[in-house]
Amino acid sequence: MTTVFDKSVTHIGAPLSRLDGRSKVTGAARYAAEFPAAGLVYGVVVNAPVARGEILAIDATAARAMPGVLTVLTHENRPELADDDAAWKDQVAPGGTPLRPLGDAHIRFAGQPVAMVVAETLELASHAARLVRVRCRSQPHQTELASVVKDAVVPSNEKAGFEPPPAPRGNAYEALAHAEAHTDAFYSTPMEYHQPVEMHGCTVVPSADGRYTVYEKTQGVGNTQQYLMKVFGLARERVRVVSPFVGGAFGAGLRPQYHLPLAMMAARVLRRPVRVTLTRAQMFASGHRPATIQHVALGARRDGQLQAVIHEAVGETSQFEDFTDVVVNWAGQLYRAEHVQLGYKVGRLDLPTPADMRAPGAAQGLFALESAMDELAVALQMDPLELRIRNYADEDASKRRPWSSKALLDCYAQGAERFGWGARIATPRAMRNGHELVGFGMATGMWDAMQNEASVRAVLDADGRLALASATADIGTGTYTAISQIAADAFHLPITDVHFTLGDTSLPPAPIEGGSWTISSVGSAASVACSRLRARLAQLIVAHGGARFANLDADALSEALVIERGEVTVAPDRPRIGIAALLASAGMKTLEEQVTLKPEELQRRYSMATHSAVFVEARVDESLGTIRIARVVSAIAAGRIVNPKTAANQIAGGVVWGIGMALHEHAQVDHTLGRVMNHNLAEYHIPVNADIGEIDVLFVDEQDDVVNPLGAKGVGEIGVVGVAAAVANAIFNATGKRVRDLPITLDKLL
Repeated sequence: MTTVFDKSVTHIGAPLSRLDGRSKVTGAARYAAEFPAAGLVYGVVVNAPVARGEILAIDATAARAMPGVLTVLTHENRPELADDDAAWKDQVAPGGTPLRPLGDAHIRFAGQPVAMVVAETLELASHAARLVRVRCRSQPHQTELASVVKDAVVPSNEKAGFEPPPAPRGNAYEALAHAEAHTDAFYSTPMEYHQPVEMHGCTVVPSADGRYTVYEKTQGVGNTQQYLMKVFGLARERVRVVSPFVGGAFGAGLRPQYHLPLAMMAARVLRRPVRVTLTRAQMFASGHRPATIQHVALGARRDGQLQAVIHEAVGETSQFEDFTDVVVNWAGQLYRAEHVQLGYKVGRLDLPTPADMRAPGAAQGLFALESAMDELAVALQMDPLELRIRNYADEDASKRRPWSSKALLDCYAQGAERFGWGARIATPRAMRNGHELVGFGMATGMWDAMQNEASVRAVLDADGRLALASATADIGTGTYTAISQIAADAFHLPITDVHFTLGDTSLPPAPIEGGSWTISSVGSAASVACSRLRARLAQLIVAHGGARFANLDADALSEALVIERGEVTVAPDRPRIGIAALLASAGMKTLEEQVTLKPEELQRRYSMATHSAVFVEARVDESLGTIRIARVVSAIAAGRIVNPKTAANQIAGGVVWGIGMALHEHAQVDHTLGRVMNHNLAEYHIPVNADIGEIDVLFVDEQDDVVNPLGAKGVGEIGVVGVAAAVANAIFNATGKRVRDLPITLDKLL
């Protein structure tokens, strides 16, 4: 019996497994450093041994003498490249002067690339790189943020997505002085690193006609293509960037890293395919979450109503670029307060430029703000959840706009019920389980909901299969699956008949995958493209489907039609028409629609954001000070959830990140040498399975007709925001010790 696709059973909202899962677990999925090429050679980078100085000489004699070594590139023999800063700026570059690998003899940070050995094998290139001798003149350097706070400056506003703090509202310091209850403290977060499984790498394959195919680990093939075009003076048609799979990026792949231009240089010099992959240690000189020092002061009436909010921060940047994070702005949006003072500066250090890292700015800023809210609750002798509810903001006071939707109160209520918050005892050290002190803590999370311009092509073939294409990325978030679900619903056909291709500059352009905006941007474009394609198919049926369809209304037919096994029908008991015959009658082989979708003007009148309420149970050994996170409940308001299974996976991953931020992650810099000393996964601690207890994710219902045509806000970032503060607050409830400097390690509790 032939079945008909039932439109009442939608794919959006279904907890489907990843469509690309089988390819990944079987090894069929190819990553940037796995694409084969005839005559492939390998490059290994030599890094600067000092934090600041000048290269006096590079002796590569021993390396060049080894059979199989093809070249050693340095600043003295590299090919000619673009000589203006604009050419080296990618789409998300901050203000300042971008790093030019092998650009000159000046050393700006320890680990800067100063040479690259290219050889016939990776093993030979690695050995030869150790033979290269770099003689330097070291200069005084500074790598400690606390030492440059007094010299911090207001950053330039060149970085895409950076919003300077808004002007003050009222007089926060005066209101603080007259507040009936207040808290005033400094908080700090350290340098943290992305640590994806796949390290930065690329394979550059030149062709005889002067074209280049670049297989790159990137969150934006279009950004990578434009960067290479400008730096190397190449026309668009001569550079194709391909990135079908990314083994984790979390912001590390937003900007082109130094391995990319080095590989391109070698490919142009040798006219052979070149592969360059960084080591784990070298990943520690390729961007990181910047350290911050933050001042937060809150003043409130005795009933808990906030009167003053002060949040000022200094973030770290390099000597050559003004990297910026939106650290403090959340404090002016999240709660209702009449008097608000926000400030943000950057301190220059002799370190690599920081990079966007999952929930950039919000992860650090809401640790400080939400810790301060907990401290204020203690000063008021008020339940921390009640304090937040009393200060709920029903509009964005910073931008003077209403929210497009905001189900935060539902997050509070449903999360608290699921967690059992009512059993909390406010007095520290009052809850126990054997030799462990038990603490309950909570925090609020917030992240922007954004839509960017994106293009999607949808093609229906004669067999009734739908092919979608866009140059977006899938960095592990489930983009392949979610876009296919959206397309299947929009076009009224089974998901097994949908195929989505991404990660290639030959496809319709899409924004960088970051900021949790991919489903909002690419997903919305895919939905519109499929809807328009379905409408065109209906028109084709009316025009070429014969007498039985000639008198039907095309618009009504478009809404009613369903497609399965290469045939179209409008109901189980109505005639069916083969798509192949239909296209042949119209003189067509396929039916195609390409859509470029931009944010609507309506969105400008609203503030749009995801929100969360995070509840944590921490257990602390009373004698040893060891910390165990027993369970976490994360309640999320993120609009329409396209795939609850992959979305929950994203939130759970964010929770793990937040636990790592709170308890583990900390780049330890030897300030005498100016180098990160724990540049490996044995000493740079990240959570492992034994560190993680139960994670319970719940999505509250939130309808949003403004944020984008899908009503979906994205969940990549919101999962991590607020977790570190909730952990710190739970530890205070367990021990009575307030730790304001992350990570919370044994020495800070004992």
